[in-house]
Amino acid sequence: MSPNGSDRSSRRPMRRKLPQVLTAGLILATASGCSYNWKDFPRLGMPTPVTEEAPRILSLWQGSWAAALATGVLVWGLILWSVVFHRRSRTKVEVPPQTRYNMPIEALYTVTPLIIVSVLFYFTARDESKLLALSEKPAHTINVVGYQWSWGFNYIENVDGNATTGAKPSPELGAIPDKWQKQFPAGAEGVHDAGVPGTRNPQTGNPGPTLWLPKGEKVRFVLTSRDVIHSFWVVPFLMKQDVIPGHTNAFEVTPTQEGTFLGKCAELCGVDHSRMLFNVKVVSPERYQQHLKELAEKGQTGYIPSGIQQTDPARNAEKNQL
Repeated sequence: MSPNGSDRSSRRPMRRKLPQVLTAGLILATASGCSYNWKDFPRLGMPTPVTEEAPRILSLWQGSWAAALATGVLVWGLILWSVVFHRRSRTKVEVPPQTRYNMPIEALYTVTPLIIVSVLFYFTARDESKLLALSEKPAHTINVVGYQWSWGFNYIENVDGNATTGAKPSPELGAIPDKWQKQFPAGAEGVHDAGVPGTRNPQTGNPGPTLWLPKGEKVRFVLTSRDVIHSFWVVPFLMKQDVIPGHTNAFEVTPTQEGTFLGKCAELCGVDHSRMLFNVKVVSPERYQQHLKELAEKGQTGYIPSGIQQTDPARNAEKNQL
């Protein structure tokens, strides 16, 4: 048999299998679509935002995915077009015309990526500056402490209502820069809650300690670590930030929906990284204040050690953070 005949015979089984493969793919697509809620499609698999800041993050992701999809469709289209219309002819074997130094095309594939990157950089920088901006006086401040292998929460609040208690700086909060300590509420003697890997939420049974937040009120998270780098991630907040020993990060959110949500460490921090889970319970402001009093009644007053202290130059180096 001639080489051409053998090529044709080898292609026939593939042509017969092609309808079967397409049919199987169509069945899988429709079967999975039966259980998919198409109302969630605009979020592209991301959870429903539960803070005032989260929709901005979702919008940034949606724009990035739309730009990536448009770029992919263009590239795939050009590839398919060249494959179909510039494939080798069966009758002609001569070398096709070669194009060199086509300045318009070279300018196109040089300028276009620069424009795409510049646009993505602009929107990312704009949203990042908004998300990381800190108010002069947040309604609540919570020091989130990461340690192997769980989480602790220092509620920096004036629980007893006495402005004279907690007037002196707490040595347990020494890892927090002075500029943030000056914004603590007057008389904040504070309460705390610390977890271990075996801690579970009493209502849901989910593993990890539970961080309580008030709905509709701005909360500043001050993130510190006792040992290695962790990452504080509340999934429906659509935002996470590293918890770094010897360096303090902070960001603010305003919860908009009551409920219990999952949180986890998003940085590989050691052998039991997968056990560094926690819960976030958003309640009414009245219930939040009641919870703080319940912690005080249990004897959980004061603070747990916040973590590794910064050197004096590093503690106050970021002058423009506020």
